[in-house]
Amino acid sequence: MDLFLAEAKEHLESLNENLLKLERNPGDYEVLNEIFRSAHTLKGMAATMGFEQITELTHEMENALALLKEKKLRVTPEVIDVLLRCLDALEVMIKNLRDGGEQPYPYHPLLSELRDLGKVCSDHLDLPSSEPEQPSSEPLEFNEYEVSVLKAAENSEYQPYYIKVGLAPNTVMKSVRAFMVFRNLEEYGQIIKCHPPVQDLEEERFGDSFEVVFVSQAPVETISQALDKIAEVRVLSIQKISTSSLSGQKAAPLQTKTEALKNQTAVLSSPGGRALKTVRVDIERLDNLMNLVGELVINKTRLEQIGLTHRLTDLLEAIEQMGRLTADLQALVMKVRMVPIEQVFNRFPRMVRDLAREMGKDIQFIIEGKETELDRTVIDEIGDPLVHLIRNAIDHGIEHPEERIQAGKAKTARLRLVAYHEGNNVIIEVEDDGRGIDLDKVRSHAISKGFLTEKEGEYLDDNAVLNVIFQPGFSTADIVTDLSGRGVGLDVVKSKIESLNGSIEIETKKMVGTKVKISLPLTLAIIQALLVSVGKEQYAIPLSSIDETTFILPDQIKTMQNQEVMVLRGAVLPLVRLQRLLGVETAASENEELYVVVVRKGERRVGLVVDFLVGQQDIVIKSLGRLLTDIPGIAGATILGNGEVSLILDVNSLF
Repeated sequence: MDLFLAEAKEHLESLNENLLKLERNPGDYEVLNEIFRSAHTLKGMAATMGFEQITELTHEMENALALLKEKKLRVTPEVIDVLLRCLDALEVMIKNLRDGGEQPYPYHPLLSELRDLGKVCSDHLDLPSSEPEQPSSEPLEFNEYEVSVLKAAENSEYQPYYIKVGLAPNTVMKSVRAFMVFRNLEEYGQIIKCHPPVQDLEEERFGDSFEVVFVSQAPVETISQALDKIAEVRVLSIQKISTSSLSGQKAAPLQTKTEALKNQTAVLSSPGGRALKTVRVDIERLDNLMNLVGELVINKTRLEQIGLTHRLTDLLEAIEQMGRLTADLQALVMKVRMVPIEQVFNRFPRMVRDLAREMGKDIQFIIEGKETELDRTVIDEIGDPLVHLIRNAIDHGIEHPEERIQAGKAKTARLRLVAYHEGNNVIIEVEDDGRGIDLDKVRSHAISKGFLTEKEGEYLDDNAVLNVIFQPGFSTADIVTDLSGRGVGLDVVKSKIESLNGSIEIETKKMVGTKVKISLPLTLAIIQALLVSVGKEQYAIPLSSIDETTFILPDQIKTMQNQEVMVLRGAVLPLVRLQRLLGVETAASENEELYVVVVRKGERRVGLVVDFLVGQQDIVIKSLGRLLTDIPGIAGATILGNGEVSLILDVNSLF
């Protein structure tokens, strides 16, 4: 079942992507053939598993696609709409299977829509008869290999049977009934041969009956009962075969069900024809493997401390070697956890297409860098923020075609979704060439709603004003639409990105467009951190949040509007004393130098005052458990080399 669900998901993604390609390029019959193969494979898989709803719907989809292949039906947005609605239904059906089993789904209206496409063809085109091509009724023959297999089976106390199966007149989905026959027979033995060949059965190029040669230890009555359970199927004949009469048979091409499986496997092969050498692994196993690597990192750090404390040279040399191996293992496991970001990006072309049609906008959607890899944990979290940004761009940013033409722009708007690596981060950009953000409107709205004072509105630069749109409840939309949501703004997007230790920036120019840039760490499992000491406690601050470290004397601290500040290279830097914020006693005296860790939260920089800087090291992020979730300022915990637990500070929610 797990394999079926995984492969069905891949086929649905492929169908979604290729249907949109076909809509853009109706004459691309290579894409159409790929769509047909995916639908055909999905139908065969569902039939083999006995999922009749999925099988029936994909069968009707296949009929509609066949009309497109035969040029009896034109590729139009309306036809694509019907096929995409079928994919939506299939996604729900497969989700139901994942959640607990096949459940009734109202898919019959879709069957009617698909059949209506065929009626449109027959009303306007002279179509040939819909009767399937009948294969020649040649007698069942065996080659030498098949004869030897049957004799070997007979010697092992297996009885060869000749079975003729009949189907009720006007049976719908004859190929499905054939696969159900195969499935039920294989519970009691092995199919050696069938006539017509499997390919003809799959493509329904046969009449109302077919023949099977089958070996089994089950009696005739059991086999007959197994087949009688299948609706619209009846057993016309079951006869025992004597292998002594087969030696003189004329050789015939070997055709077994295995060949059909090979054909299905070929669809999943790489473009060059070489099958991908991959193994499906449960994500929980990868998480467990990462946890074990994390334990290795912790114990390596502990051994280093023991070696330094006792000055054990040999131990330190061994630890150095262990450190290199651990680093290699960590890098390898991290690479295994990486998945292409296309898993997220592939859901957006369909969404953009539907929203553009709904709002009457003409949009060219461009995706770049979907092969960029990101940790699976991050991948699972970024989908919703990107959905919100793309919907915002379509709803508020991109103009209607008439408005664009009046502004001297191309009628078709461009919406780009780009991903690329930058150091140890992945950058995701959402960019449109729409109307941009009206900063004057943002400024006046922020003042009227109390997000800014009149004075702040006058002296704040454009970047500072732009950051106001990330405030909860802020919106400059003249009307609230169902598309962008009600009361849910960019603050939700920013909170989610920052919870992933990422950052978000906006660049905009009025009547030119807007670019939203998201920066995310490659992984959330093992990170580099700076350990700091406050009182008797040690805390870890992720290096990705740190700009620099410095130190000052107590008399260099000034107060402005009840806020402690310091001057750092001519700029005023707000200070936050961690010992006050976290409620711990400081170990530093009033006259000693103070260490300052300068951290960044978006465009804002703050200096965290700590007692001592302990050092930099790799740490493993551990969850605090369900009872200690959502603690402000705390992202998790890590185990230090001496066995003590250190809390990891979440800079984004600390102040």
